[in-house]
Amino acid sequence: MEDEDEEINPFKSLLTDEDDTPITFKTVQDDSPRQESLQKHFLRSVQSTVTIRQLPSYGISFQLWPTATTLVSLLDNHRINPTNSPLSTVFAIGAQLRILELGSGTGIVGIVAAATLGSDVTLTDLPHVVPNLKFNAEANAAVVGSSGGTVTSAPLRWGHAADVEMIGREFDVIVASDVVYHDHLYEPLIETLRLLLIGKKIVFLMAHTKRWKKESVFFNKARKHFLIDVLHVDAPCNGSRVGVVVYRFVGKS
Repeated sequence: MEDEDEEINPFKSLLTDEDDTPITFKTVQDDSPRQESLQKHFLRSVQSTVTIRQLPSYGISFQLWPTATTLVSLLDNHRINPTNSPLSTVFAIGAQLRILELGSGTGIVGIVAAATLGSDVTLTDLPHVVPNLKFNAEANAAVVGSSGGTVTSAPLRWGHAADVEMIGREFDVIVASDVVYHDHLYEPLIETLRLLLIGKKIVFLMAHTKRWKKESVFFNKARKHFLIDVLHVDAPCNGSRVGVVVYRFVGKS
């Protein structure tokens, strides 16, 4: 619990070595911070390319976070081979699932979920992020539509019950990536998950990269309300000691 807070750079995974020296490594391209960046992601399962607009100068919500790419790869591979997929207990191919993404950022995970699963996906983030979510959803409407999926966007502030009521609670799966970072957001995130999961048969799928020891506080608090297990672990790369972990949360009855 003695880690010092640092500015989180979404282009780097911040870990500490045995002597608490930060280890950093680049995970995505480093574009000019004042220009928009278009990232293209080819999905083998649907033989189509998803294009995502980043706006680095607008802040971290407008940039691609590395952990999201793990869910993108898992979703793509799940459609190709669902039998051997770690997501097989969460997503059923052919089912018209209703998926909610929390803290969508650029929206890549939700858009890929709609394209690979043919699902109806709602992207959510803070109100000022929603216009870029809508831009990316519209830019990929043809890819998503060819699989029978849909993508919509809505504002959702964690910890605000009124926002949850506005988007509704009729979802089958909730997804998120890299949402456990600032400790002042732990309680609001857990409260939103409680509003959405408790008393319902809804699964929360979360991809996470450990950065700080204090993140254990989030998981300790969350386990009071949810059963949590691990579905997938990426092998560490680029000198890090840990890889991306994909967790499954279900509400305790």
